Amino acid sequence: MVTRIGVISDTHGLLRPEAVDRLKDSDHIIHAGDIGSPEILVELGDFAPVTVVMGNVDTQAWCHQYPKDAVVELGGKSIYVVHDIHDLDLDPKAAGFDIVVTGHSHVPKLEWKAEVWHLNPGSAGRRRFKLPISVASIVIASGEVAFEIKELSV
Repeated sequence: MVTRIGVISDTHGLLRPEAVDRLKDSDHIIHAGDIGSPEILVELGDFAPVTVVMGNVDTQAWCHQYPKDAVVELGGKSIYVVHDIHDLDLDPKAAGFDIVVTGHSHVPKLEWKAEVWHLNPGSAGRRRFKLPISVASIVIASGEVAFEIKELSV
């Protein structure tokens, strides 16, 4: 069985059609915070179940229904989601997590750190400085994990 996970962060109220195109075939979507608008989660939810955490700019009343961190089990892997890596207050390996997903920095990054994958999909919202606009995917098949960070043409 293959599990396809779309990963997005830092939309800041803007869900680009290019991001939707990359995420719409996902079995599950993770939004790592700084959502900016509840309509974004509604639209993503039209394609797949969504796991979402609040980011530092998610201060409106509608955001308070979402946690600051979340755990989701997909494809036999345990994924910990928190918006800002600096808010990670646990040892992911000791806690049994296989993957940590973060956002906040707007910098796309995949790193193997202390025996756990750390993925930041970058920002899919408004451009910040000269950083790319990007989303990511995680594909889990037969216990193996593959990652892709995709820069969007915008």
